[in-house]
Amino acid sequence: MGEIPISIIKKEREESRVVTTDDQVQEGSLNVENVLWANTVLASGTAAGIVVYTGRETRSVMNTTLPESKVGLLDLEVNNLTKLLFVFVMVLASVMVVMKGIDANWYRYLMRFVLLFSYIIPISLRVNLDMAKLFYAWQIGRDKQIPETVVRSSTIPEELGRISFLLSDKTGTLTKNEMHFKKIHLGTVAFSSDAFEEVGQHVASAYSGRLARHSFSAKLQTAVEAIALCHNVTPITEGGTVSYQAASPDEVALVKWTETVGVRLAQRDLHSIQLQLGIGQTKTFQVEFCAILHIFPFTSETKRMGIVVKDETTDEISLLMKGADTVMAGMVQYNDWLEEECSNMAREGLRTLVVAKRSLSPAELEAFDRAYHTAKMSITDRSQNMQNCVNRMLEKDLQLLCLTGVEDRLQDQVTTSLELLRNAGIKIWMLTGDKLETAICIAKSSGLFSRTDNVHVFGPVQSRLEAHNELNALRRKSDVALVMQGSALKICIQYYEAEVAELVCSCTAVVCCRCSPEQKAQIVQLLRKYRAPLRVAAIGDGGNDVSMIQAAHAGIGIDANEGKQASLAADFSITQFSHVCRLLLVHGRFCYKRSCALSQFVMHRGLIISTMQAIFSCVFYFASVSLYQGVLMVAYSTAYTMLPVFSLVVDRDVTASNALTYPELYKELGKGRSLSYKTFCIWVMISLYQGAVIMYGALLVFDADFIHVVSISFSALIVTELIMVAMTIHTWHWAMLLAQALSLGLYAVSLIVLDQYFDRQFVLSWMFIIKTTLITLVSCLPLYVVKALRRKFSPPSYAKVN
Repeated sequence: MGEIPISIIKKEREESRVVTTDDQVQEGSLNVENVLWANTVLASGTAAGIVVYTGRETRSVMNTTLPESKVGLLDLEVNNLTKLLFVFVMVLASVMVVMKGIDANWYRYLMRFVLLFSYIIPISLRVNLDMAKLFYAWQIGRDKQIPETVVRSSTIPEELGRISFLLSDKTGTLTKNEMHFKKIHLGTVAFSSDAFEEVGQHVASAYSGRLARHSFSAKLQTAVEAIALCHNVTPITEGGTVSYQAASPDEVALVKWTETVGVRLAQRDLHSIQLQLGIGQTKTFQVEFCAILHIFPFTSETKRMGIVVKDETTDEISLLMKGADTVMAGMVQYNDWLEEECSNMAREGLRTLVVAKRSLSPAELEAFDRAYHTAKMSITDRSQNMQNCVNRMLEKDLQLLCLTGVEDRLQDQVTTSLELLRNAGIKIWMLTGDKLETAICIAKSSGLFSRTDNVHVFGPVQSRLEAHNELNALRRKSDVALVMQGSALKICIQYYEAEVAELVCSCTAVVCCRCSPEQKAQIVQLLRKYRAPLRVAAIGDGGNDVSMIQAAHAGIGIDANEGKQASLAADFSITQFSHVCRLLLVHGRFCYKRSCALSQFVMHRGLIISTMQAIFSCVFYFASVSLYQGVLMVAYSTAYTMLPVFSLVVDRDVTASNALTYPELYKELGKGRSLSYKTFCIWVMISLYQGAVIMYGALLVFDADFIHVVSISFSALIVTELIMVAMTIHTWHWAMLLAQALSLGLYAVSLIVLDQYFDRQFVLSWMFIIKTTLITLVSCLPLYVVKALRRKFSPPSYAKVN
């Protein structure tokens, strides 16, 4: 920035200005020319300054909203089942008190029975699930098929297994965000990539000075020079190689193209641009110096950028502008080709920019400088006043120079990935800020729209009546892929929010173009509101996708060229779109199925021992006495059964390759059948049956000592639990075998060591082994037979593919 005077930063009504302390007081505004924003990289030279807008005034803090604490659907379902179990405990305890007889100490007995049956409430389930989630996150992070994947939120991995809607950004998500200049149109003629050599010849001829000023070559040279000047690109030379730094890859693509046709950006600083001309057929080097007088940066609101430059050789002052056709069309002089050619390029999938120019006289520039300085010194509405000044005095009667088309190529395997996700029953929506025609082209080329889809383009909507008519037209169609503009969506949601949610969700695919970041988040909220409990995932790569990612049930960020904003704000971070298939279809499936099995076994573990306790109390005249004492109760859910039950987190009902080969398997997960009220009731019945068999069996076969009842029933209980885990396992893992062996071995040692609970002589006898084995067979064999018959005559889908 060079040498600067000592200055005072004055802040008035949230606006700032610079007041120097020289003898003559000068006032100036803070702008992009004298302010380095946070995280700015100084490309060259040095800078000296003071720090302003710190702490709560930083952009990151002011733009930060407290993220919603995300809770997975499985956690909500487990919470509901836990509430039922709590009610069951209270009802069972109350029944036992009533059966015992109401007396003055009834409340004491009630509390005793509540404590005795407290194992029904799966207190350890939350610990087990949290440990499992950490294991899932570790397993996802080390998957070599999706390298550099990061799980930033380990609380919701099961959500990946139940996604119904996937909302995706386009640029940088479905595409590579690597821009390639493909086409330039000048109204009468267009040049594509195979004719760029001819463009270089025209430019070289124009710079040679042999052609008339208004010749076609001169017009083409003016357009190319405007592209080479109107940008925010800075060339960086390191080790003899030149690279370009810019906020947008589009600008880099444009500057690189001008270099290939003879106009190279040689140097740039805050106040000047240096171009190297005549490179091409002439092989001569001519340097052009231009002073930068004003820069009007691109914003998502204005959708354009401009620069005022002065040619140091000719003293010509020019306003150069480029931007979206929707805003530039009203600024350029009348023409009959811009709209049509924009649509044609968009249908080819190209990103279009309109380039225009206006020559300014010194008097016009002086008048603008005065008005613009006054606007910059405004205390209130400074930005709006500055923009109004530019609109009023500069952005009119521009000469249309050319229309450019830049290609953003699709990422690798995007088409196959979208097909996999669609076959998995996931509806995919593309939300983009591009033109309608560009969005349709990308949707077709990427395979977002299938061949059988009937594409319905939602018409422009300006009023409630038009919105009503368009929604009725959509309602009459079936198997339709919808294309809608953000402006139309805004009006439709304003008047017909519920109807929009119903109709749009029935479409096979949806593309929303000209969509703002706020609208992306609004669409996510719409789905969450009207399609609950279906799960919504959002994937994007840029800062404009952060609000959408944070609003979704599962946010997925791509660590790509746009930076790390989306990646850091997301729940899951990947490096390319194709990785989302394995993330959802494989890891999502495994996480959900494993957590369901783990939850059911923890509940079963508490229900079966509480059933035995209830029978024991009933047999002995409703005595509020614990069946098992001290160490046995503690070790039951920890040392003896924890490892086998937790080992279910490495189980796989299908192989990873089969999960990707048969994506239809994923559809069943969305129905939530792995953990539902139906499966809960089945496990309750199993627990009641097994608890009754073990307790009554022990009471029937024991001889005289009550300690034998404890030995037989508790041993049968432990073995039954281990067998049930083994019966549930689909794919054996060495960790499962180790867990089973350790638990069984530890319990065998306990039978010998804990002589205060077990009769050592009895447990070492054949009679103990026979009685325990008999009771265990009666409790487990019928269930095994039923399960075998079901797998034979009505196998689940995953069993068929295996």
